[in-house]
Amino acid sequence: MQIPLKLKRRGHQTLQNQLFDQIRNLILSGKLRPGMVMPASRILSEQLGISRNTVMLAYERLITEDYLQTQKAAGTYVNLNLPIDSVVLKTPSQSSKISTKIYEKRHPVLFKGRAPRLTNIERNKIDIDFKVGRLDPHSFPIKIWRRLILKHLDKGSGNITEYRDPTGLMTLRRAIVNHLGPARGISVSPDQIIVVSGSQQALNIIARLLINQDSIVVTECPCYQGAIYVFESYGAKFCPIPVDHHGLQTEKLPNTTVSLAYVTPSHQYPLGATLSLKRRVQLLDWAGETGAYLIEDDYDSDFRHNGSPLTALAGLDPYGCVIYMGTVSKSIGAGLRLGYLVLPEILVTPAKIVKALLDNGNPWLDQAVLADFIENGSYARHLRQIRRIYLRRRDCLIAALKSHFGKVSLSGLGGGMHIVWHLPSHFPTAAEMQEVAQQIGVGIYTLEKGGAHDFGYQEYSKHTLVLGYSSLDEAQIQEGINRVAKSISVKLNP
Repeated sequence: MQIPLKLKRRGHQTLQNQLFDQIRNLILSGKLRPGMVMPASRILSEQLGISRNTVMLAYERLITEDYLQTQKAAGTYVNLNLPIDSVVLKTPSQSSKISTKIYEKRHPVLFKGRAPRLTNIERNKIDIDFKVGRLDPHSFPIKIWRRLILKHLDKGSGNITEYRDPTGLMTLRRAIVNHLGPARGISVSPDQIIVVSGSQQALNIIARLLINQDSIVVTECPCYQGAIYVFESYGAKFCPIPVDHHGLQTEKLPNTTVSLAYVTPSHQYPLGATLSLKRRVQLLDWAGETGAYLIEDDYDSDFRHNGSPLTALAGLDPYGCVIYMGTVSKSIGAGLRLGYLVLPEILVTPAKIVKALLDNGNPWLDQAVLADFIENGSYARHLRQIRRIYLRRRDCLIAALKSHFGKVSLSGLGGGMHIVWHLPSHFPTAAEMQEVAQQIGVGIYTLEKGGAHDFGYQEYSKHTLVLGYSSLDEAQIQEGINRVAKSISVKLNP
């Protein structure tokens, strides 16, 4: 690396002393941290235009005074064990005074928002985790993925070094179109597809297009936390509509003008209902009459356990009002950060501009591999395999709950990767159940901790738990519910 050093040729100090002082100050200020490798004396002398001997002598002084260390194989690096008296400290009072004076002059931060917490900070305390949306790490198709990566790397050096279409690789967009036709009943052109880095980026693109201060957004209640937080950060106002066992209660949709409605019709998040065909038509007619756009978040529709999936809203849309969101986070892996938007034609051009402003496109290699994975049939085979696995795990979880708790009230059984447990009134609250389970190393979650938002309607959340089953094998599921049952039994019968 190049170190920011500036030597004065005609200064009062020798070049060696200047070099010594500047490197020492960089170490003391924390800019050069313990273990950082220093440039070789030859390279630094060339950078500064001074003799190599000058650099070597400065290095020797720094080594003598324990600021630097040297080893044959590792070279010269900042001492891993700096002496205590070499650390320059500021008192807390000095730091706070300086900070206060500086920040009083700064322009205020205009952004106001919050973010959903997808990672579990308590994971180190939990060995059986029913966290929603987690995949079984053993399900990742590592062998074929590795082969496809090597295949594309062999011929792809030019693709890596060049900027590409911000809306996504054309081969991937074509593959998505070919998948959506038979799988979701959606017929579109590749030009209507924009590849994104997951649902959150998709939501930000939509919000930037359609939401400003005080825009009204219709949502399900309860609904996905991440969507609410995005719309909220753009200044949206919300009109929450309750859901029942048939999904969104369309008869309660407002007659006023709204910007858009955010829905999860295939597997309502978090309660798990599937929006009936009748209500899908009613929702589309409402959007056609009011001029609202509909965001269809199809986050886990690849996993349908009972019967065939209904055609997506986007496949029924006669008004050009549905914005379809898809992702591979739930089917292949969240770490890929790949999803896609299917847009009405009128939104394609402005959405492309927004995407280009955000990131100039997703990594080429990941897109190329995913396109190949879909087109060669591997994705379909992968989905068939994990559907069978997840169905067994769902059935195991249901059986374990019934075995320990008798007749249980459950929802969301028709598909997806989680179920919802509606607790009896004599049970502890969902928050108390979550706390008790955590103490015995089991993660079960309230709606809020499961990534849902209830708009303050406590009847939804006070006695409701979400349990993801996709990342746990049958033995772990049985053991986890067994532990919870024993702990709750003690609490119910002290």
